[in-house]
Amino acid sequence: MDDYKVDFHIHTTASDGEATPTEIVKRAKELGYDIIAITDHDNTDGLQEAMIAAEALEMKVVPGIEIAVVTEDGRGLHMLGYHIDPENPELKAFLDNMIENRRKRNEQLFEVLREMGYDISISDIQVGRNNFVGKPLIARALVRKGYISDMKEAFGPEILGSPMCRKVIKVKPLASEAIEIISCAGGTPVLAHPIQTRGIGKPGSEEFYENMDGIIGRLKKQGLKGLECFHPDQNFEQSMRFIEMAEKYHLHITRGSDFHGKDFANADKTANER
Repeated sequence: MDDYKVDFHIHTTASDGEATPTEIVKRAKELGYDIIAITDHDNTDGLQEAMIAAEALEMKVVPGIEIAVVTEDGRGLHMLGYHIDPENPELKAFLDNMIENRRKRNEQLFEVLREMGYDISISDIQVGRNNFVGKPLIARALVRKGYISDMKEAFGPEILGSPMCRKVIKVKPLASEAIEIISCAGGTPVLAHPIQTRGIGKPGSEEFYENMDGIIGRLKKQGLKGLECFHPDQNFEQSMRFIEMAEKYHLHITRGSDFHGKDFANADKTANER
């Protein structure tokens, strides 16, 4: 893997990243990556630009997406989709519905934040394409307005992590539905950063792995094709455990930095690179 540089989890200005698709592709080429995937949240708006840049720079770019989902028992997960057709009618209708759900969530969230003393509205947000507004963009706006010193503070227990804000929930599709839509669009569904799964035991504990194995097994029956075994939040031991699960269920093994920043050279390393 040291001789083959890949990153299958990258966000751009099409969602909550700080670099444009062209900037990402250009920097990846300069850094010697063999292949990358653009996986913006809940939309494909940056893919055309990324593919045009990839062709011009002779860089391999996989058209992708990341979708926030829930399991049948309400467990929150993120589903990555690779090699999707962004023009697929079923996928486009599915994403249009997600955009509307996000808009409604944000209206409620802005109202709660104002009640908490933070004078913020959609006009304060540097929105992504297709008017995308995710929580990281709200956090950046809070920093710009001087309410906090850095984005991490925004996600703490006093603001976005507060009980009031946590009650504002975006309607999410079922994991099985996202898997079906990704597959319908010609894509490969992959479970993102499994270590971030909450409510199944302390991350990295045997209880956690046992429950995670059950979740992956059920998702496999629903059409899951891969597992993000290498992610910055997962150390070497955790990555190895996820590889065991991937092999058990005959899933593709992927690596992603989950990059959201401005300069792709600063993408966080994963366990196989440290």
